[in-house]
Amino acid sequence: NSYDLTDQAAIQVLQDTFSEKKLLTKTFVFVFPYRRPGEPPLIKGWLPYLGQGLNFQKAPSAFLKTLQKQHGDIFTVLLGGKYITFILDPLQFQLVTKNPKHLSFQIFSTKLISKVFSIEMMLTNQELNHDIHVCYQYLQGKSLDILFETMMQNLKHVFESKLLKTRNWDTERMLTFCTSVVFEITFTTLYGKLPDADRKKFISELRDDFIKFDDKFPYLVSGIPIKLLGNALSLRKKLTECFTQENLAKMQGWSEVIQMRQDTLEKYYEPDNSEIGAHHLALLWASVANTIPTVFWAMYYLLRHPEAMAALRDEIDRLLQSTGQKKGSEFFIDFTREQLDSLVYLESIVLEVLRLCSFSTTIRFVEEDFALPVESGECLLRKGDLVAIFPPALHKDPEVFEAPEEFRYDRFVEDGKKKTTFFKSGKKLKYCVMPFGSGVSKCPGRFFAACEMKQLLVALVTYFDLEIIDDKPVELSYSRMLLGIPHPTTDVSFRYRIKHFTS
Repeated sequence: NSYDLTDQAAIQVLQDTFSEKKLLTKTFVFVFPYRRPGEPPLIKGWLPYLGQGLNFQKAPSAFLKTLQKQHGDIFTVLLGGKYITFILDPLQFQLVTKNPKHLSFQIFSTKLISKVFSIEMMLTNQELNHDIHVCYQYLQGKSLDILFETMMQNLKHVFESKLLKTRNWDTERMLTFCTSVVFEITFTTLYGKLPDADRKKFISELRDDFIKFDDKFPYLVSGIPIKLLGNALSLRKKLTECFTQENLAKMQGWSEVIQMRQDTLEKYYEPDNSEIGAHHLALLWASVANTIPTVFWAMYYLLRHPEAMAALRDEIDRLLQSTGQKKGSEFFIDFTREQLDSLVYLESIVLEVLRLCSFSTTIRFVEEDFALPVESGECLLRKGDLVAIFPPALHKDPEVFEAPEEFRYDRFVEDGKKKTTFFKSGKKLKYCVMPFGSGVSKCPGRFFAACEMKQLLVALVTYFDLEIIDDKPVELSYSRMLLGIPHPTTDVSFRYRIKHFTS
């Protein structure tokens, strides 16, 4: 995920596109729409199609902040062939999420999964869309408790088989480490176990191909044809074939959400239809693609802030004592979901990491010309454009968060309890951190992801001494632009060893 879109690379993509399609003899006319009264200011840029994409990709928050100073809280930007109207005032975010009749998430999302995963039926079949979303109920409540317990057992297996065997220092690259651990725990929690003879090879190959395909994700989302993205097409085919009937039958102990989705898919598709595998690939992507970099950033900030590490370890020790559990490499911790959620500093650390690193943007498709009622009157939106809530504008707002560029592990703790109240312009904010979207597009797997991040962090800081080796600032890579949690621009080395527990 270090594949950054530089100016030269972007122009090369356009050149390759025209060359590949033998279109050099054709004339391309890019027409920028004129502005009608009541429409927000339009910032086009000088590059056809790309518009302001290159400037945005270099530093999204700074770029939009500059435009905000020039044009106010609402404006339209041409990015990669899309006209996107940004709304940056958090007090007006609900205007986007509460107008589903005019501003559609489903149209945007179904087009996205068609481009990336080649899932076509959801573009036209409303019943399939509905039934797939019904399955997400198995990612919360009692079903989440079952997933939590399964995840704890899989975490224990990964730690005992890979990490708890050596007393000496082991050195690894942090992102590589997080990718390996998160991918295996997530996959086995959702899909169950494979025969021992197949497990290591299958998961390793699936993970490696997944990461290569994930590198292409932002380009697929932007609409670049998959045939122009090297081996992306063959990777996608190979990944979807991992979920054929034959391979799925080898996986024992499916979670409820996987079983219900498979039952649903079999109602709409023939058993050998490749779109079934594409649905499974899409779910796997949604389950790990953002969790991996989030765990990376949490580890990175914890290792660079000893005071945060000390506070978290002290909080875990107190919970262990109150639940009568012993510490030691031979004793694996056993917390319930409610107990894990009671750890206020753990919650604060995760929220602070998401505040600093999340670029998950709430996007809606404008179904018809529409006058959005804003504080200044009406904002006219055009049919076919996109509207976006950009959470970093809130996350980095100094009026909401003191010293917003700093990592403060206790930012979301007040008087020993979780702090949830933040203000802007004297008004209480409905949302203070928005890493999982909002409204109907709010990530249905957010509770599952939070459980996994918390379990992994608790296990790491409890069982291991951890030290960062490359103790230098690491920046966010903006190659994904509006999508999820950015990866680091470079990986960093760290070392770990089993803690020495005194009896």
